[in-house]
Amino acid sequence: MHAIDEFDIKLLNPINGMQGSLAQRVYHSLREAILDLHLAPGMVLRKAQICEYLGVSRSPVSEAIARLAAEGLLDVVPQSVTRVSCFSMSEIREGAFLREALELAAVSRVAAIRSDAQVAELKQNLLLQNTLVEQQDYAAFYRADEQMHRLIMHFTGFENLAAVANNAWIQVDRARRLLLPNPGRTTESLEQHHRIVKAIELQDTVAAREAMQLHLSELVNRLEPLLVERPSLFSGRK
Repeated sequence: MHAIDEFDIKLLNPINGMQGSLAQRVYHSLREAILDLHLAPGMVLRKAQICEYLGVSRSPVSEAIARLAAEGLLDVVPQSVTRVSCFSMSEIREGAFLREALELAAVSRVAAIRSDAQVAELKQNLLLQNTLVEQQDYAAFYRADEQMHRLIMHFTGFENLAAVANNAWIQVDRARRLLLPNPGRTTESLEQHHRIVKAIELQDTVAAREAMQLHLSELVNRLEPLLVERPSLFSGRK
C-alpha cells in the first residue's frame, strides 16, 4: 500500500509559455513534477484532472503519459490506473554504474582538451552554486549542479553524450532529490565540484577522473539507506 495515492493537481507547472507541441509541454510539466518529487512514487494520476488543469484534450496527455512510461517514470495499467513509478534500487545501481562510466571518460577528455573559455564557464557555474548554497536554495542548487555536469558532457564535443547519460541517470536523478535538503550534503557536493573544476583547469586528467569518481560513487551509498528508511517509495525490485 502506498503512503500517497492521490496528487494535488496544482503541483503541475502550467504549460503556457513552454516551447513545443501540446504533448511536449504536457510531458515536460509532468516530468518536472515527477523528478522534483512533487508527484511522489506511488501517486495516482488522473487524465481528466490533468486535462482540465492544463487546458488540453486527452490526446496530448495520453501521448505524454506514454512517453513517461517508456522512460520508466510512470506505470500504466491499461483501462485501470496510472501511477508514478516507485524507485527500484537495482535500477538506481545500474543507472549510477552507467553514468559513472560515461562521466569518468568525459571529464578525462575535457581535462585534456579544455579551452580557457570552457574553464571560465565552469567557474561561473561554481560561483552560482556558492551563492545558492549560502541562500539555502536547494532546488536551484540542484539545477546548477545538473548544469555543471551537462557542461562537462558538452565540452567533450560529442553531441549525443549528454542524452545517453541522462537516460542512464533518470532513476538516480529522481532519487537523489531526496538528499538535497541536507545542508551538509550540498556543501560536500559543492566542495567536490570545486575539486573537479580545479583539476580540469590544471589539465590534470588523473585528478579530474579521481575527483569525479569520488563525487559519483558516494551517491549510491547515500541512497541505499532510504530503502530501509522510506520503504513505501520503493518497489519490490531491490
